[in-house]
Amino acid sequence: MSNPPIDLATLRKGCAHCSVRDLCLPAGIGHGDLLRLDEIVKRKRPVARGERLFHGGDPLASVFVARDGSFKTVSVTEDGDEQVVGFHLPGELVGLDALGTGVHRCEAVALTEANVCEIPMDQLEQVAAQLPTLQKQLLKVIGQSVGRDQDHMQMLVRKQANERIALFLHGLSERLVNIGQSGSALVLPMSREDIARFLGLALETVSRGFTRLQEDGVIEVSGRRVLIANRAELDRLAHGAPAAEQRRRGTHG
Repeated sequence: MSNPPIDLATLRKGCAHCSVRDLCLPAGIGHGDLLRLDEIVKRKRPVARGERLFHGGDPLASVFVARDGSFKTVSVTEDGDEQVVGFHLPGELVGLDALGTGVHRCEAVALTEANVCEIPMDQLEQVAAQLPTLQKQLLKVIGQSVGRDQDHMQMLVRKQANERIALFLHGLSERLVNIGQSGSALVLPMSREDIARFLGLALETVSRGFTRLQEDGVIEVSGRRVLIANRAELDRLAHGAPAAEQRRRGTHG
């Protein structure tokens, strides 16, 4: 039996021609399965900078994927203080914090203008149950999210502010490479204040940390543009290896 005619106009707006489809869909997914996914994905209007996708306490109704633009997830304390718990780049699922309890523990805020796909959770579960490749991909994405949470914890336990900042830039660089962007010439979608709240540091400390890394020749900074000038030194700081040990490894390695 032949496949039904393809509505190219619709698919160009959907998963088949999405620039980040390889990040959130399994490789080699069939035409029929792709159409089923397209049926449940809702195309949201462009999201304005500062707009919320969901708030803390909202029930889990959908997960979201940014086709472009970036988001932060924020937890608000009883005193009204904000703690940034994560950043989300194009192709990364937003909303996984509610998987355990069915209720969001944080809110998702657009850092830039963005376009997102909204995927109703109940329909996603039904389709994933019938498509083993999609179910496997979802588990992989959840695992990546857990890995980023662990990376965040590693940042917070570092005593030196410049090490936290180096680890942050190192991890962001790797994630940008994964979505096909430059891992050396970074354009930060988040503010220094967001970074400070993410790393558990004062804003002034983050500013001094960027300045010190620039003075040491590790990075070059111009506004939100960061050029990684010395990748080896950034890696050393991110992984916490003392300079003397790093030189010894270079000599005997």
